[in-house]
Amino acid sequence: MQYVLNLLFNDYFIILCCFLFSIFLGFIIFLLSFIFAKQNPDSEKISAYECGFEPFEDARNKFDVRFYIIAILFIIFDIEVVFLFPWSVSLYMTGLSGFWAMMGFLFILTLGFVYEVIKKALDWQ
Repeated sequence: MQYVLNLLFNDYFIILCCFLFSIFLGFIIFLLSFIFAKQNPDSEKISAYECGFEPFEDARNKFDVRFYIIAILFIIFDIEVVFLFPWSVSLYMTGLSGFWAMMGFLFILTLGFVYEVIKKALDWQ
């Protein structure tokens, strides 16, 4: 029992150290950028950037549905990447059946991406 607890503690202790280091590093980078960066916003910095509408207008303004389409497509392809990482780590355990299952999943997503390109869902006019 003690061996199992020590083994679990050692494994999770490494993850805890990485987590704490990443929080510490993020805080230090944020602090340094706040200290050394110039804090003088001008009209160019607060102008509309890639989103197509002014950032400080009424919240009830209508805007194009293409923003939602691009956001949904972005989420879909992020989920694909989320599935690829654990699959690549456990590929030796799943064998050929796991490999071909993921190839089928990627094929379906590739067909969806080709359909988006053909329908020009990613083109911005």
